Amino acid sequence: MTAFTSSTLDIPSVSSIPKHVAIVMDGNGRWAKSRLMPRIAGHKRGVDAVKRTVEACCELGIEHLTLFAFSSENWRRPAEEVSLLMRLFVRVLRKDVEAMHRENICLRIIGDTTAFEPELQAAIASAQDLTKNNTRLCLNIAANYGGRWDILQATKKMLSVRPELASDPGQITEATLAQHLCLHGSPEPDLFIRTGGEQRVSNFLLWQLAYTEFYFTDKFWPDFGKPMLLEAIDSYNNRERRFGRTSEQIQPMLMNVRQSAQ
Repeated sequence: MTAFTSSTLDIPSVSSIPKHVAIVMDGNGRWAKSRLMPRIAGHKRGVDAVKRTVEACCELGIEHLTLFAFSSENWRRPAEEVSLLMRLFVRVLRKDVEAMHRENICLRIIGDTTAFEPELQAAIASAQDLTKNNTRLCLNIAANYGGRWDILQATKKMLSVRPELASDPGQITEATLAQHLCLHGSPEPDLFIRTGGEQRVSNFLLWQLAYTEFYFTDKFWPDFGKPMLLEAIDSYNNRERRFGRTSEQIQPMLMNVRQSAQ
């Protein structure tokens, strides 16, 4: 397992291109509604935006991309829409996984996949197995995922592996728990993007976003692509990532980052 710096314990390295981008892909339904189309049409166009974004990340050298596709709260949506989303998920996995493999992309599905139908679980397992050794980009798709669920399931796994910690909690550290989170092996996100105009995290990566830079846009997800990603990265490059330090301490390092981006 690769070890990465915890932003609350140590100071991660900062570069002009974020190593890890996390995105809440919001606005598919509203995009479709504004065009007098059914909501599923927006979700289908959202798949095209995923492909554009993955391609852009590969071109820019972003190493990790985490996309919030279906939250643990999204089961509350109309049953017909949920059913169509699940079928779309299966279709995309079967149709596009070979192309991802050829592009050296590693696909991981994070979340409680046990709630899915056997057909979808099988498609997920097959796609992950095929791409598990790829290294160009790690693409994490959060499906039936919730940040609180992630922390809770990590706690349960930790105590299952090390039951003695229940009677001696003083031994528990961030690293002890973090190795059981869904994104273990990936660095914490440098940049969080949410489309669709809302400005909240919606139970996404609650542990991992501790020192992530946030970027919100009113544009709907089906319209997202490389130009909007570059806008978000430009905003990111104008932030002071202090990690608890003062502006005076980080100014020389910030100048170096900006010069490297030119």
